[in-house]
Amino acid sequence: MGKIVYTAEAHVTGGRAEGHGRSSDGALEVDLRLPAEMGGEGGGTNPEQLFAVGYAACFEGALGAVARRSKSEVGDVEIDAKVNLQTAEDRSFGISVALDVTLPSVEGAEAVELVREAHKVCPYSNATRGNVEVALTANGTAVEA
Repeated sequence: MGKIVYTAEAHVTGGRAEGHGRSSDGALEVDLRLPAEMGGEGGGTNPEQLFAVGYAACFEGALGAVARRSKSEVGDVEIDAKVNLQTAEDRSFGISVALDVTLPSVEGAEAVELVREAHKVCPYSNATRGNVEVALTANGTAVEA
Protein backbone atom coordinates (compact mmCIF):
# COMPACT_ATOMS: atom_id res chain seq x y z
CA MET A 1 0.00 0.00 0.00
CA GLY A 2 1.08 3.59 -0.52
CA LYS A 3 1.77 6.49 1.80
CA ILE A 4 -0.78 7.11 4.57
CA VAL A 5 -2.28 10.58 4.00
CA TYR A 6 -4.68 10.64 6.95
CA THR A 7 -5.73 8.48 9.89
CA ALA A 8 -9.17 8.82 11.47
CA GLU A 9 -9.45 7.79 15.09
CA ALA A 10 -12.61 7.08 17.05
CA HIS A 11 -13.59 5.56 20.38
CA VAL A 12 -16.82 3.61 20.94
CA THR A 13 -18.34 2.22 24.12
CA GLY A 14 -21.54 0.23 24.50
CA GLY A 15 -21.87 -0.95 20.91
CA ARG A 16 -24.74 -0.43 18.50
CA ALA A 17 -27.65 -0.84 20.93
CA GLU A 18 -26.87 1.70 23.65
CA GLY A 19 -23.45 3.01 22.85
CA HIS A 20 -21.60 6.24 22.36
CA GLY A 21 -18.96 7.13 19.82
CA ARG A 22 -16.66 10.07 19.32
CA SER A 23 -13.83 11.03 17.03
CA SER A 24 -10.45 11.78 18.59
CA ASP A 25 -10.72 15.47 17.63
CA GLY A 26 -14.21 15.80 19.16
CA ALA A 27 -15.77 16.95 15.87
CA LEU A 28 -18.07 13.91 15.80
CA GLU A 29 -19.91 12.70 18.86
CA VAL A 30 -22.93 10.40 18.55
CA ASP A 31 -25.22 8.27 20.62
CA LEU A 32 -25.59 4.82 19.09
CA ARG A 33 -29.01 3.21 19.25
CA LEU A 34 -30.76 0.24 17.75
CA PRO A 35 -33.31 1.52 15.20
CA ALA A 36 -37.01 0.93 15.80
CA GLU A 37 -37.07 -1.27 12.66
CA MET A 38 -34.80 -3.69 14.52
CA GLY A 39 -36.76 -3.64 17.77
CA GLY A 40 -34.89 -0.77 19.38
CA GLU A 41 -36.13 2.56 20.65
CA GLY A 42 -34.22 4.69 18.15
CA GLY A 43 -33.13 8.09 19.38
CA GLY A 44 -29.57 7.86 18.06
CA THR A 45 -27.63 6.85 15.01
CA ASN A 46 -26.36 3.44 13.95
CA PRO A 47 -23.39 2.00 12.04
CA GLU A 48 -25.38 1.70 8.80
CA GLN A 49 -26.29 5.40 8.84
CA LEU A 50 -22.70 6.36 9.58
CA PHE A 51 -21.48 4.12 6.76
CA ALA A 52 -24.04 5.64 4.35
CA VAL A 53 -22.92 9.19 5.15
CA GLY A 54 -19.23 8.25 4.99
CA TYR A 55 -19.54 6.38 1.69
CA ALA A 56 -21.57 9.17 0.04
CA ALA A 57 -19.13 11.86 1.17
CA CYS A 58 -16.13 9.83 0.07
CA PHE A 59 -17.74 9.02 -3.29
CA GLU A 60 -18.45 12.70 -3.91
CA GLY A 61 -14.77 13.44 -3.28
CA ALA A 62 -13.76 10.72 -5.74
CA LEU A 63 -16.21 12.11 -8.27
CA GLY A 64 -14.63 15.54 -7.92
CA ALA A 65 -11.16 14.10 -8.47
CA VAL A 66 -12.28 12.20 -11.58
CA ALA A 67 -14.05 15.29 -12.93
CA ARG A 68 -10.94 17.45 -12.46
CA ARG A 69 -8.80 14.86 -14.26
CA SER A 70 -11.18 14.84 -17.22
CA LYS A 71 -11.70 18.61 -17.07
CA SER A 72 -15.44 18.20 -16.49
CA GLU A 73 -17.63 20.48 -14.41
CA VAL A 74 -20.04 18.45 -12.27
CA GLY A 75 -21.81 21.30 -10.45
CA ASP A 76 -23.54 20.77 -7.13
CA VAL A 77 -23.47 16.97 -6.84
CA GLU A 78 -26.04 15.22 -4.66
CA ILE A 79 -25.75 11.62 -3.51
CA ASP A 80 -28.50 9.63 -1.85
CA ALA A 81 -27.00 6.60 -0.12
CA LYS A 82 -28.80 3.53 1.16
CA VAL A 83 -27.08 0.88 3.25
CA ASN A 84 -29.06 -2.30 3.82
CA LEU A 85 -28.26 -4.59 6.74
CA GLN A 86 -29.21 -8.13 5.79
CA THR A 87 -28.91 -11.66 7.06
CA ALA A 88 -27.11 -14.51 5.33
CA GLU A 89 -27.98 -18.19 5.28
CA ASP A 90 -25.20 -18.96 7.79
CA ARG A 91 -26.82 -16.52 10.27
CA SER A 92 -24.14 -13.89 9.74
CA PHE A 93 -24.89 -10.34 8.64
CA GLY A 94 -23.86 -8.37 5.60
CA ILE A 95 -24.61 -5.08 3.92
CA SER A 96 -25.46 -3.87 0.45
CA VAL A 97 -25.24 -0.30 -0.80
CA ALA A 98 -27.06 1.87 -3.34
CA LEU A 99 -25.65 5.25 -4.36
CA ASP A 100 -27.94 7.44 -6.43
CA VAL A 101 -25.79 10.24 -7.85
CA THR A 102 -27.28 13.44 -9.27
CA LEU A 103 -25.01 15.51 -11.49
CA PRO A 104 -26.99 18.63 -12.45
CA SER A 105 -24.35 19.93 -14.87
CA VAL A 106 -23.66 16.65 -16.68
CA GLU A 107 -25.96 14.59 -18.88
CA GLY A 108 -26.25 11.13 -20.40
CA ALA A 109 -23.25 8.96 -21.09
CA GLU A 110 -20.81 11.49 -19.61
CA ALA A 111 -22.56 11.33 -16.20
CA VAL A 112 -22.56 7.53 -16.29
CA GLU A 113 -18.85 7.44 -17.17
CA LEU A 114 -17.92 9.89 -14.40
CA VAL A 115 -19.76 7.77 -11.81
CA ARG A 116 -18.16 4.58 -13.18
CA GLU A 117 -14.69 6.14 -12.94
CA ALA A 118 -15.36 7.51 -9.44
CA HIS A 119 -16.29 3.98 -8.34
CA LYS A 120 -12.83 2.84 -9.48
CA VAL A 121 -10.97 5.38 -7.33
CA CYS A 122 -13.21 5.85 -4.27
CA PRO A 123 -11.56 4.34 -1.17
CA TYR A 124 -14.91 3.02 0.11
CA SER A 125 -15.64 1.42 -3.26
CA ASN A 126 -12.21 -0.17 -3.27
CA ALA A 127 -12.64 -1.40 0.32
CA THR A 128 -15.99 -3.04 -0.41
CA ARG A 129 -15.34 -4.34 -3.94
CA GLY A 130 -15.88 -8.08 -4.18
CA ASN A 131 -17.52 -8.27 -0.76
CA VAL A 132 -20.44 -5.82 -0.79
CA GLU A 133 -23.01 -5.39 -3.55
CA VAL A 134 -22.96 -1.74 -4.66
CA ALA A 135 -25.63 -0.44 -7.04
CA LEU A 136 -24.94 2.90 -8.73
CA THR A 137 -27.05 5.35 -10.70
CA ALA A 138 -26.11 8.57 -12.46
CA ASN A 139 -29.04 10.96 -12.96
CA GLY A 140 -31.40 8.00 -12.65
CA THR A 141 -29.54 5.75 -15.11
CA ALA A 142 -28.05 2.50 -13.83
CA VAL A 143 -24.25 2.39 -13.94
CA GLU A 144 -22.58 -0.95 -14.62
CA ALA A 145 -19.37 -0.98 -12.64
